Amino acid sequence: MSAMLLHILHQLLLGAFAAAGFGVLFNAAPRDLLWCAAGGAVALTVRTICQDFVLSLEASSFIAAIVVTSCTAGPLRRVLGSAASRIAVAGCIPMVPGAFFAQALLGLFALTAPTTTSVDPAVLANTVVAMMRVVFAVGGIGAGIAIPLTLLRPHEF
Repeated sequence: MSAMLLHILHQLLLGAFAAAGFGVLFNAAPRDLLWCAAGGAVALTVRTICQDFVLSLEASSFIAAIVVTSCTAGPLRRVLGSAASRIAVAGCIPMVPGAFFAQALLGLFALTAPTTTSVDPAVLANTVVAMMRVVFAVGGIGAGIAIPLTLLRPHEF
């Protein structure tokens, strides 16, 4: 197997596992956990493929969230009912960039330490960049979830 295929398979399995865990946290019904896992697998696989085609983390997360939400909000809404939105969110949560968030928090701790007398420009720049990447990635995921849910919702009068 090629290294690229192994990397995509790795993301698929870990995305499924993480999304199923978030489904448990969101009190998804046991029958819906498989759908949560499928959403997470699709989300991280699509994001990985987009990043391999030189898209940014933020753009890749946006596209992956649109794909997952479009698959659950449209065709699965009839099968899953109101749980389709919860499944879309649980599938997209594993895409939140935890490493950048941790880097931003550690940078904030370093900048606001009581023993700090001056601000290191490199630490400040790295902290701001990491926090902006988190904000834009989470915003992209949120927009990627909201757009299909709004466009594909059932029209009731």
